This record gives sequence, structure tokens and C-alpha cells, in this order.
Amino acid sequence: MENRQEEIRKKGFRMGRAYYEGPPLNNASIKIGKQTLQDAILDLGYLRKVNGKLGNKHLVLKALWEKDLDTLREISNYFYRTNGIYFRVVNSFATLFRYDWYVAPEVLDEKVKEDKILEDFTKILSFLDESEIAENCANIALEVLINGAYYGYLTDSKNSIVLQQLPIKYCRSRYKVNNRPAVEFNMKFFDEEFRDPNYRLRVLDLFPAEFKKGYLLYKQGKLPKENATDTLGSWYLLEPGRAVKFNFYNGDMPLFANAIPSIIDLDAAQDLDRRKQMQQLLKILIQKLPMDKNGDLIFDIDEAKDIHDNAVAMTSNAIGVDVLTTFADIQVESLSDKNTTTTTDDLAKIERTVYNSLGMSRNLFNTEGNLSLEKSILNDEGVMRPLVLQFEAFYNRITKALGSAPKKYKFRFYMLGTTQYNYKELAKLYKEQTQIGYSKMLPQIALGHSQSSILNSVHFEQEVLHLSELMLPPMQSSTMNAESLQALGSGNTGNGKTGRPKKADDQKAEKTILNEESKS
Repeated sequence: MENRQEEIRKKGFRMGRAYYEGPPLNNASIKIGKQTLQDAILDLGYLRKVNGKLGNKHLVLKALWEKDLDTLREISNYFYRTNGIYFRVVNSFATLFRYDWYVAPEVLDEKVKEDKILEDFTKILSFLDESEIAENCANIALEVLINGAYYGYLTDSKNSIVLQQLPIKYCRSRYKVNNRPAVEFNMKFFDEEFRDPNYRLRVLDLFPAEFKKGYLLYKQGKLPKENATDTLGSWYLLEPGRAVKFNFYNGDMPLFANAIPSIIDLDAAQDLDRRKQMQQLLKILIQKLPMDKNGDLIFDIDEAKDIHDNAVAMTSNAIGVDVLTTFADIQVESLSDKNTTTTTDDLAKIERTVYNSLGMSRNLFNTEGNLSLEKSILNDEGVMRPLVLQFEAFYNRITKALGSAPKKYKFRFYMLGTTQYNYKELAKLYKEQTQIGYSKMLPQIALGHSQSSILNSVHFEQEVLHLSELMLPPMQSSTMNAESLQALGSGNTGNGKTGRPKKADDQKAEKTILNEESKS
């Protein structure tokens, strides 16, 4: 197979009716117009098509009952694009955590040189900083919330971690390897999504070499068939160490799919409420034509028509005014319950139902009580916590592999529990921990600074600018050096006298002056 692969790289190969000749297949580049993009990653966003007829409540309930994941994902994408509540809730959960992280070494051999650890530590920080972890985690979390899962493939990159997102429709995971999902990819993706064979080959070149290998096996009919009706097998097992999957609670259904029927009810109720409000704005000008004492018409039909037409012409420029001309008595009856002494907001009831279905408090966006809001945020953090742990485990596996001497020392990746609501409080708690000798970096990391920026700033300010010599803090017990503290402990104030210097009489309290006078 290796010889065959080498032959393919040199000569090209046939895919369907097209013949590919170009750069090596492991070079992720594509030509757009007259320019060539190097190390390009295919954006699957433009492939996503949303059916505009997915707002039917019966369709949603049917998909939920049958666990039709493909339909539920389309519905979730539709409401994410069209419904403000669903959009805000999903974005709020995706960005709830700040995804602050840090790296710490674990020394296994005490004889290892510190310079070597520091050198690896600097390289690892640079590599992870270039990976834009916080932004990528937020984007992955958004995909998981909308589609129920995220499938990706770890591509080769020397400077950063690069994940190629895989189309969830063509991915599945039925097994686990080392407690991690094993991902299978359906090679029909390239044929079904890219009809033009020439462009298909250009897109295929953007994917790692393993996909090209799988696609070749698919076209040669060497992949196992799923059932007897299949003409070609199309599912290819990707390398477990590179293919990744993130989801909630081992399920692939969008997290808030169960709340969509309530959102549909709210939309219907809002539409009905708008019609009621428009109806209240309408006015009817009623002309009741008089009759004589015998009940006979004073005006004939033609005269009555002229009177009506004149009134219509007079009110033609008025908005929401209709004219009714009649000989009969007019009475309008309301269908509302007149016995009700209190008014209720029906829309508020339905809106609360939506948030209850979403599993979150409406107070998160419309605060009414501090205690209820705080508890709701804690529940939301608990919902997102499993996904954060998956992120931490994923980046920790990569960080461990970056060390040059794993038998002597290794590095671990940690992700803080900082959220948009608690990061200031956690920063204060970490600052208090520094007083008992704990990490001095954690307060700054909790505030959003990276380890490398902290180290670079400290080195630049102290070693280059020498700000520690120019900007002296007030002398306090927490800022004094060892000599000052020793002098303070001996009672020597530096002026040859012990104890605290005496205050001037104008600075003394009245009670102190009276005590001194009584002693004398």
C-alpha cells in the first residue's frame, strides 16, 4: 500500500472521470482565482443549507419522538438564525466560560536541568498561544450546542493546533478507544457535496492524507459494505489519535431542541397579540340614519349611499378608521370575561414556559431577583462543565506530547473554571492564595492574561525598564525587604530610637493628651 501511495503522489490518480495532476496530496493548498492559499482549512459553514419550512410544531415533535438527528439539527440551525431567544441562549451558553488555561510542569527526575524545562516550557506556551484556544473552544461549544456534537480532525501543523471541522452529517462514533470516541467518516461526502469532479479534487487536497486514502479505497470498492443493498462501502475509520468528537452526555442531539416547541407557541402567541393590538387601534365611525315616528326611512337608499360616500371621503386620509352607515342599532360585545378583577400577561406566561423548557431562568436576561439569578447561573455552569472537561482533556493530551523528555518531566494543561460572571471573584480568591505561597500567576490568568504575557511583561518591566527601581511602593510589612523587616522586629526605627516615633501634639487625640498630663 505504501508503494501504491507513493506512486499516486508522483503520477496522480483517477477519481471517477477526472484525472488529478498537481502538487503532493499532503499539501493543503487550493487555488482561488489567481492566488493560492497555503495551509487552507475548508469552512463548512457555506455548505450548510437551512430549510425555511422547519418552523412547524408537528414536524419538530415528530423529529423529537423519532430522534431524527438530521432533522433536529436542521431545525436547530433554522431557529438559531431566525429566533432571537434561541440565538441569545445558545450564544450565552457557548461563551459562558472564558476558557482561561495554564500549563504546569511535572518533574519526574530531580536531576533534570532547569534550563531544559524552561526551554520546553517556553516553546509549549508559544505553541498553545498560537492555537487561540479560548476562541476555538467557544466556536466548538457553539457547534455542539447547535448541532449536538462537533467532529474534527487534528491536522499537521508546526506552529499551532489546527482542527479541520468535519461535516456532522457524514460522521458517526460507535466505539471508544482509550475512553475516547473513535470517529468514522462517510466518504460519500466528497461526491454528494462537490458535484464538479475538478473542484472535488481541489477540496479533497485540503483534507489530510488519511482522507485521500479513504476516498481512494471507497472509489475502488475496498471499504466494507453496511448492508446487502449497498453497492459500495463508504464508511472509513479515522485514526483515533487524530479524530476528535465533543458532545454533551454522550448524546448527539442539540441541547435545546426540546424547547423549540415552546418557542413556536411563543411566536404564535406574539402574532396573535400583535393582531389584537392592531384591532384595538382600529376605529369605526358609525352613522345611524334617523327614522320617523312610524319607523319608516327618512332618506331613501340613494341618499343614504351619498351620505355614506361623503363620510368615507372625509376620513380617507385617516389611519385605521372605517365608516359604517346603518339604520339599525349597533352594539359591540366583548368575549372577554368581565368577572375577572385582575389582569394577567398571557405572553409572560408563555415566555416563562420557553425558558423553563430551555432549563434556565428568565432572570438571566431580565433580572428580577439576585438570589434566583445566582442559582440559575450556577446551574448553567454545571451544564457546560462536562464540555469544558473534554476541552481540558483534549489539550492536555497534546501538551503532554510536546515535551522533549517525557521520562524526566512532562507538562500538564489545566483549564480554569472562570466564567463571565465569576472571574473577578476567582481572581480575588487566587490572590488570597498567594499569601500562603500558592501560584502568583493564577490571579492574572483568571483576569484573562496568558502565562507568556505575564512572564514577558514582568521580564520587560524589571530587567529592561527597571521599573522596580524607579517605581517604589509605600513601605508596608508586605512590601519591605528582609533587612527592613528585621529592623522592624528589633524595634529599631532607623533613627537610633526604639519604638514608633512620637506624634506632634497637634496630631494627638484629646484623650491621649489628657493621659499624658495625668502621668506628669
